Amino acid sequence: MSALRLGPLLRYTDGSSATVWVETSRPCTAEVRCADGAGGTAHSFQIAGHHYALVPVTGLTAGTSTSYEVLLDGARVWPLPGSPFPPSAIHAPGPEGRLDVAFGSCRWASPPAGGDDPVGPDALDALATRLAADPEGERPHVLLLLGDQVYADETSDATQRWLAGRRDLKEEPGTGVADYEEYTHLYYESWLDPRIRWLLSTVPSFMIFDDHDVIDDWNTSAAWLADMRSTGWWRERLLSGLMSYWVHQHLGNLSLEELAADPVYEAVRETPDGTDALRAFAARADADATTARWSYRRDFGRVRLVMVDSRAARVLAEEERAMLDPGEEAWLREQVRDTPEAYDHLLIGTSLPWLLPHLVHDAEGWNAALCGGERGARWARFGEKVRRAADLEHWSAFPESFAGLAELIAEAGSGDHAPATVCVLSGDVHHAYIAEPSWAGRNPDARVVQLVCSPVHNSVPLSMRLAFRIGWSATARRLGRGLARHGRLPKPPVSWRKTGGPWFGNQLMTLTLRGRSARLRLEHAKTRQGTGPRLTTILDSELAP
Repeated sequence: MSALRLGPLLRYTDGSSATVWVETSRPCTAEVRCADGAGGTAHSFQIAGHHYALVPVTGLTAGTSTSYEVLLDGARVWPLPGSPFPPSAIHAPGPEGRLDVAFGSCRWASPPAGGDDPVGPDALDALATRLAADPEGERPHVLLLLGDQVYADETSDATQRWLAGRRDLKEEPGTGVADYEEYTHLYYESWLDPRIRWLLSTVPSFMIFDDHDVIDDWNTSAAWLADMRSTGWWRERLLSGLMSYWVHQHLGNLSLEELAADPVYEAVRETPDGTDALRAFAARADADATTARWSYRRDFGRVRLVMVDSRAARVLAEEERAMLDPGEEAWLREQVRDTPEAYDHLLIGTSLPWLLPHLVHDAEGWNAALCGGERGARWARFGEKVRRAADLEHWSAFPESFAGLAELIAEAGSGDHAPATVCVLSGDVHHAYIAEPSWAGRNPDARVVQLVCSPVHNSVPLSMRLAFRIGWSATARRLGRGLARHGRLPKPPVSWRKTGGPWFGNQLMTLTLRGRSARLRLEHAKTRQGTGPRLTTILDSELAP
């Protein structure tokens, strides 16, 4: 009899369909059976000795909720026997009405059972606690996880003990993961926590990777990539990272129509073992990033989400350096420009913040100029060392891409069909803040905000807290201008100011969108004696009336 190893995860949802992801112990037919008669089946596929199914659920009624159960070869495996949690449910959104979008990034390993949490209470754990206590209460309609869902390079003590049972940790890649099997262990550690498992079974989630899903500062520069490719372990780490991301995260971002048209999904499912087909796809993506698209678009009624791959789609050659390759940039523009009258709110999801503290922004632009040879070969060598040491690889480290995004946002937010808000949703930097841009002489009609929220479950050292606080100061801005002059940088096409934060701690932001109105809430995870983690509201403000 097949058993449920991981999941279910409720992934893509719309008014009439959804997908539910599971990992099983052996080949089987997985079925989702809903209380209202909706449902679907899918036969499992195999990758590297593991068995998965992405079950298409059809027949849902827009604007309603229905509980569901999961069966493997006809035997019920979910809900788990004796589960203390309410039934998992699929909430099919209606074409209009309120939409709550919760988001954050950077979730290190789940808290150890019965032990002290080294990085404090988990914000997703706290969200699950609240929803389970009041299943009919307010809940996110969508959960956006903006990167670093697993940490391939920063493993927990428990995982390191498990790794030590497989190989010698004194040899590279040391305590980081080495192959697909070790990646699966990270997902077990992260998603088998009982509260998290239930939460992901009942709140639809959409995901995108960031650097730690593979390695810190993934694709920083061409020189960095050349150094990584010269090692004996990098290729297996990268291919396994892309393969495991495709299985565990990417597939669930796709609609039923996109899945049906996906040649890789077809190839994996039509053979008894899809490992070679998926590995070949990952190898092509490594050799030529334009052969894979990890970005995607979702429309939730009159809210449009465009999730942007700001890691694998980079152009790293110094003379052509760009956050997005030309095809990816064209795709982003097409998604934003398509039927602007169809959306009241535009959400651009990018794991890396577009707007940073001014000192950080100028330091990254200065560094990019040095690495590009603006001050000669000696400064270029120095710049590369600084770039890697200081993690200078956000949008501002790609000045033309930064300016291009500024232009696109201004265009999207202007004109007769301008949305009420344009929100850039980001994480990565282990704190939260709000920044608002302005354009000289042509401010958009929409309210434009950069919303940054991280970590969901991690920490930030005191030195970084101080640096991010100081980075917004007038003194830091003057220092940044000095760096910009030394790098001979042109003036940015947009200016901005911080209007909220910085806030530190494990946290989630939630956008509540109804019609053309928008509210923003920031909540911190706190531990209360005897009750477990709880969310405490830090900010509740109106973005658009």
